Amino acid sequence: MTNGVPRIFDAHAQAQHRARAARMAADRFLVREALEGIKARLAPVKRPFATALSLDGDGSGALEDIAASWRAASFGKDEVLDAGNGYDLAVSVLRLHGMNDLPGALVQIRQALKADGLFVGALFGGATLFELRDSLAAGELAILGGITPRVTPFADVRELGGLLQRAGFAMPVADVERTTVHYREFHTLANDLRAMGESNALIGRRPLSRATLAAALAHYRVEHAEPDGRLRASFEIVYLTGWAPDASQPKPLRPGSAQMRLADALGVAEHKTGDKAGPG
Repeated sequence: MTNGVPRIFDAHAQAQHRARAARMAADRFLVREALEGIKARLAPVKRPFATALSLDGDGSGALEDIAASWRAASFGKDEVLDAGNGYDLAVSVLRLHGMNDLPGALVQIRQALKADGLFVGALFGGATLFELRDSLAAGELAILGGITPRVTPFADVRELGGLLQRAGFAMPVADVERTTVHYREFHTLANDLRAMGESNALIGRRPLSRATLAAALAHYRVEHAEPDGRLRASFEIVYLTGWAPDASQPKPLRPGSAQMRLADALGVAEHKTGDKAGPG
């Protein structure tokens, strides 16, 4: 990275995985779920969007009626967003968790919005695929005596909310929805990940041997399976919402500037609790 951010992901491998996913005929049910979640978060916003930016190619089709016009753009070489600016809305669907420099990507998205423009994004969060991560680690420890990177390190919802604020968004909100999927066969889970372009693209990855995979699957069946043998796979989708700052937006009150006591506002009597006693 030119800005000194450590590289976690291999951009060439990511591009190959996404190209393969585009050729696959598959049910991308988690993409549908994320799009529905984005629609739900846009529904209370009672304003027209003249120009909207789809950051990964998955937004403009399903959300076509949200804005008068859409432009598709993506983060290119060195994760630079070549999209211009002045957008009323920007949308990202299950792509930002694959960025080496997520804080920098969020800053670029904010800069692409006009004042009081809205960003809504969905990305995988911290507990996503924890069963797979645990099983692959156990398999490698059993066969190789060590662990190599196999599953994307997803951030949790609190960290992502902090990144929104750090990127300069006003009124940032991060919330999470969780889904557990049950698979009769491991290869079905693997195919679903391939169909979303989510195969391993981590720097430093190594081929997975048959012995390691067998050990990982044995651990999966013991630790993360239902009584009927179906394998659990957890997914967290974190939804990020933030506004490009504008003078018209509501501002938080300064501490001590309230004009009414809380007890008066609630219509209850205020009772003093007395001084705190120190250790004695």
